[in-house]
Amino acid sequence: MAMTLAACGGGSGGSGSSDTATAPKDPSKVSGTITVLTNRTDQVQDGTAKRYAAEFNKIYPHVTVKFQGLTDYEGDVKIRLNSKNYGDVLSIPNSVPLKQYPTFFAPLGTAADLSRTYDFTDHATVGGKVYGIANIGTANGFVYNKAVWKQAGITDWPTTPEQFITDLQAIKAKTGATPYYTNYHDGWPLTNWGNALGSPSCDPAANDKLASTKEPWAPGQDLYTTDKLLYDIVHNKLSEADPNTTNWENSKTLIGTGKIATMWLGSWAVVQMQDAAKKASKDPADIGFMPFPAQKDGHFCSVVRPDYQYAINTHSKNKAAARAWIDWFITKSGDAQAALSISSVKGTPLPADLKPYQDAGVQFVHPTNDRTAQVDEIDKASEIGINNQDYPQHIVDVARGAAGGDMNSVFKDLNKKWSDAQGTLG
Repeated sequence: MAMTLAACGGGSGGSGSSDTATAPKDPSKVSGTITVLTNRTDQVQDGTAKRYAAEFNKIYPHVTVKFQGLTDYEGDVKIRLNSKNYGDVLSIPNSVPLKQYPTFFAPLGTAADLSRTYDFTDHATVGGKVYGIANIGTANGFVYNKAVWKQAGITDWPTTPEQFITDLQAIKAKTGATPYYTNYHDGWPLTNWGNALGSPSCDPAANDKLASTKEPWAPGQDLYTTDKLLYDIVHNKLSEADPNTTNWENSKTLIGTGKIATMWLGSWAVVQMQDAAKKASKDPADIGFMPFPAQKDGHFCSVVRPDYQYAINTHSKNKAAARAWIDWFITKSGDAQAALSISSVKGTPLPADLKPYQDAGVQFVHPTNDRTAQVDEIDKASEIGINNQDYPQHIVDVARGAAGGDMNSVFKDLNKKWSDAQGTLG
């Protein structure tokens, strides 16, 4: 379900603040202890986060940075937002509607100013003020083990959903690998399916058009195409046998060692899978990245969106220290480059893992955000939660027979909820 206004604004967490968390000019005058909430539990566990803090302290010696790595990031932070206790710096959960950003997060500056330095600021702009800055942008696609696909006799990217299913069937028949892995149990990786919107149609306004589309799950619509593919993968038994047993951290090793072949994620995930392959004494070059299997006018399209946007808790007592951390992390830490990701800092070259996209002429689609707030309102009223994990998990459940209905009944229900919500909001 989408987060409701009551769930977001309840308790003591809904008062908000108009105090802008401006970038500090003199590091020697910035002090305090800040807590950074992160979904990157791997960086907390392997010491990467601690190393970043040590580098940060060379410039800001009077700031102490503490990290809280959250495995169920979306679920945990959603609950914390009912109080004032949601860290000093956090990644904005997908379930928070854009118009509620000012309720929970401190403004970081004007869109006119920050957009000169950073890409994607329009995704977190309300009333001309920016409430979150992304560290990286991410192209969408399938992370896949090229060696497994080649073993199945497949060397070219599939150009249609039907061909993709056929290729997965070949992987199942000719290799010992699980063709596709849902990461159902952790949930949040499934939210990446919502990011496929705009890829089949190559339409930057695909999300904005949801505001006026009565039946987004009708044949020919992007959500129909993408969600049908997820349904067909699971329904044809091309994914893991029991979705309840999936494990995100373990999935990296599974794909790195060729035990699973494919996962729908963002380009940010490639380096993590390559590292897992290397640690398992496998060739990291086996990990590749392919676009959604659909073409428009003979070319693939990949939507480029910001990954999590970093924000400052509006109730933080150390906003200057929190802002110093965000700016340093995005512009100085080198984290985007280490992750082979698209840096949000304007003018930064594309990472090496997207070179195959460039070579193949994949077009990068940057979605417009003119009607994001309106789409969020419809999504919330419909209780679908396009960017939440419950919605794709339900598709998986129906497809595997763990919930009633079939694909047509699921899509019919989604269309009714969406059109009813439009009617309710007028």
